[in-house]
Amino acid sequence: MISLLEAAAPYIDRFQGIRISTRPDAIDAEVLELLKAYRVSAIELGAQSMSDEVLALNERGHTADDVRNAARLIKEHGFALGLQMMTGLYGSTDDLDRMTAREFIRLNPDTVRIYPTIVMRSTRLGELYESGIYQPQELDCAVELCAELMQIFADCGIRVIRVGLHAEPTLERDRLAGPYHPAFRELCESRIMLARVTELLRELPQGAYRVAVHPRSRSKLTGNRKTNLTALSERGYQLNIVEDESLDPMVVVLL
Repeated sequence: MISLLEAAAPYIDRFQGIRISTRPDAIDAEVLELLKAYRVSAIELGAQSMSDEVLALNERGHTADDVRNAARLIKEHGFALGLQMMTGLYGSTDDLDRMTAREFIRLNPDTVRIYPTIVMRSTRLGELYESGIYQPQELDCAVELCAELMQIFADCGIRVIRVGLHAEPTLERDRLAGPYHPAFRELCESRIMLARVTELLRELPQGAYRVAVHPRSRSKLTGNRKTNLTALSERGYQLNIVEDESLDPMVVVLL
């Protein structure tokens, strides 16, 4: 750890600070004082779940209380706090994942990352999957849940800075199963946009309507392969989309 921090030290003046990620049970006051001396500004905890049963089943080696204690220490020492969660872990459910989100909110993090569980080759989870014991989330179910979680955090003013895994060759090569998509966040944001426009149209008769969105959000509103437009059309609604740069990227306005 010190060797890595020493390597970054000569360049720190060019940046706002260093962001690191670690395990909840690796944090104590001594470590935090050391990190502060090297101008680390943000610490993310790989919490993954706030269910002790789920953590034990997935052999995480830490408990929910470890997450709570580490989060408290990080905030007390003046660092920005990030929390990472995984949906669809072995032994988890949508309700337990929602519980994890609620527990995260109680810890008042500055940022959150959401990762749907992907099954990789040559892992214990891979063995459970191949033996039929573990069944990962389907893509559509993962998108639905993660979109809901994103909205829960947004409503509490917590930034979700990552949803889904980065696309990389080893992931493509070694993935056995699970809800992977290279544009997973956009799928979730598209689902949120569909929910918002559906709410706008809920009390209106079937027909054609004009709606406005930010230019960057046009594809999110139309959906991947125009799935949102198709879903609305099946309900009797046709959209004429107008772009408005003054709007927030996740806002839909009925004109």
